[in-house]
Amino acid sequence: IVLALKSFTSSLVKCSIFNHFSSSCPLLGPQPSDQYGTQASFGLTDQIDTSRWSAAITSPPGNMVSLSICSPPDAPIGRWRLTLGQGGRVDFVLLYNPWCSGDVVYMDSEEKLREYILAQDGIIYRGGWKYPIPTPWNYGQFEDGILNACLRILDMNPKCLRNPGKDASGRRNPIYVSRVLSAMVNCNDDKGVLQGRWTDDYDGGVSPLSWKGSVEILRNWDTNACQPVRFGQCWVFAAVACSVSRALGIPCRLVTNYNSAHDTNSNLVIERYVDENGQLVQKSRDMIWNYHCWVENWMTRPDLKPGFDGWQVMDPTPQEKSEGVYCCGPIPLKAIKEGELTDKYDAPFVFAEVNADVHTFMKRKDGSTKKIISSVHVGLKISTKSVGSDRREDITHLYKYPEGSDEEREAFTKANHQNKLLQQQDNAGLLIVIKVSTEMRKGCDFDVFAVITNNTPNEKKCRLVFGSRAVSYNGILGENCGFKDLLNVQLAPGEEKRVALRMNYSKYAENLTEDNLIRLAALLLDYGTQEAYLAVRNVVLVNPEIKVRILGEPKENRKLAAEITLQNPLPVPLQNCCFTVEGSNLTGGQVITERLNSTVEPGQDAKVKIYFTPTHSGLRKLVVDFDSNKLCHVKGYRNVIIGK
Repeated sequence: IVLALKSFTSSLVKCSIFNHFSSSCPLLGPQPSDQYGTQASFGLTDQIDTSRWSAAITSPPGNMVSLSICSPPDAPIGRWRLTLGQGGRVDFVLLYNPWCSGDVVYMDSEEKLREYILAQDGIIYRGGWKYPIPTPWNYGQFEDGILNACLRILDMNPKCLRNPGKDASGRRNPIYVSRVLSAMVNCNDDKGVLQGRWTDDYDGGVSPLSWKGSVEILRNWDTNACQPVRFGQCWVFAAVACSVSRALGIPCRLVTNYNSAHDTNSNLVIERYVDENGQLVQKSRDMIWNYHCWVENWMTRPDLKPGFDGWQVMDPTPQEKSEGVYCCGPIPLKAIKEGELTDKYDAPFVFAEVNADVHTFMKRKDGSTKKIISSVHVGLKISTKSVGSDRREDITHLYKYPEGSDEEREAFTKANHQNKLLQQQDNAGLLIVIKVSTEMRKGCDFDVFAVITNNTPNEKKCRLVFGSRAVSYNGILGENCGFKDLLNVQLAPGEEKRVALRMNYSKYAENLTEDNLIRLAALLLDYGTQEAYLAVRNVVLVNPEIKVRILGEPKENRKLAAEITLQNPLPVPLQNCCFTVEGSNLTGGQVITERLNSTVEPGQDAKVKIYFTPTHSGLRKLVVDFDSNKLCHVKGYRNVIIGK
């Protein structure tokens, strides 16, 4: 099988009898037809014509003849069969060609193409908007068998199963393909790749945090009769979609949106309820996720008015149905920024993820509710990996105008939504905020602070409820990690008070979820005015650093060793310690595992030596994961430059 990019001429055939190849016929799919553009006939010409199927002799007459064949830029991608004259045949896979100016995925930047098509590894941002945590990922789109799995995803989609000919024709269009991938990366409506789970029960599969790359996921799905791989969460769904998009030739990048709103009733408002202790009460399906990941695919949008080409949001995490199927996008970034919610596909949902207003209500014991003053914003620090480096690039400006600008007001007016500016509360009275230290490490005790300021000319008497609970990244609350209730807080005019809440490892250790997140909530009740003020903040507990030292000179096809070390930061011993590593063109597409037989005491190092053989030169990422009984899913990586 030959791989080809659309509109690139390539010498596919060398033959000894020229007359047998005086005419050619490329065929795509199980039902090729002229009607769908999946079949064509053409003969030899003097020169290649890049606008259509064509063929020309590219070598002088002799015993061997070299024949170059070119496809048009709008040819559908997939497995083609090329019949040549009286019996010759060549099978090849045709991909999108972002290097070709006539292709709808054309990208005019070699540097960006190296990042968004050719790079086989990358960085996914998790953690929180105050503390983004880079997580390495092995996309592995060029590893053995991955392209076959990606093409099988297209073949297994319900549209193909219902009408193979029409589906094959639709593959000329990256809008159609992106929408298919958005539905097929999850398994909610079909024989898709991943099954999602957002609880701590991973029986029958593995935690989403166990994955280090897409290769194992795609291979498992492909070799197990298209049974869904268990389990995924948003960054895993997005990473697999990125791998598949790049494998098919669509420039793609993974994006993280912090404080991401999940608006279930399409009113662009997230309504949240808390009890009289400031703890969240679940009354609606609307949520604010600590972060949410999706991908952007690069393409033109001839189906929309001019100006909406470029990056398009495509989200494979199953959240809400679109046209009866769990998929989302593609929708242009510009449509989200300008509030153009009538553009295809799913603009209102994505717009709400980065722009929704948040209304908070206190539910009293007698059943009554009261709106309280809270400063919660969504769509913060939207992040992606920078081109050519591991630095974080903030792309919030591509999704939304700056808070308080005239353009923001205009975008909300277009969206037929009450302007956020009118919802901002006057903080001339009481003000409460939560402050924390710059870095809180897992295993340590530390303080967090509720800071109260009285900006009025009058003395204030208040009640302060300051609590903390474990929370998962999608906003589901866990157990209590610390609580304080002060019934008599007095503030003189202009006075500021700091109230500390001690976070003890002995208290939070057993309650933490795999996401290492704690939700802090401080509720201030003014006895005089009966007003309530709420401050909420999620904090990320930082895992220890994994140190990777390369032993020897990295060379292509030469065995190499890596010494990997992690210091135990916890006040308890670690048992059943295990390191796993993988990397594109480093570990042969396999996951390497090394286990420690001994217990690692507090402050001691867990250390292993792992051997691997690089197969290609260039800059590569060795992705590392550490697990034990008390410390799980610690991620690390090391960039390795492999010489020839």
